[in-house]
Amino acid sequence: MISQEILEEYQRVGETLADQFPGVDLGPILEILTVKAKLTLSPSLPEPVSDNPDDDKFLACALASKAKLIVSGDKHLLNVSGYRGIDIIKPRQFVDDYLKKG
Repeated sequence: MISQEILEEYQRVGETLADQFPGVDLGPILEILTVKAKLTLSPSLPEPVSDNPDDDKFLACALASKAKLIVSGDKHLLNVSGYRGIDIIKPRQFVDDYLKKG
């Protein structure tokens, strides 16, 4: 699931990265997200949760979609892991815990 707010942030970050690093093109990834991800309405949280309230959109989306896991390297999100039952883990931990066959 993805919210419109998250998709807009990814597009903005993609444009910034493309300006800084001409070889970086997030267009194909954003296109896949636009086509394949389910869009959910995620109302804003009633009060700020993370030290960076702009990151709360990820928590709001997880709550709206009943997700129990967010994969992120963002320190503000990692610091609020466990909020309302949502675990927040780094990408490396996700790979190790969920993708590697062992």
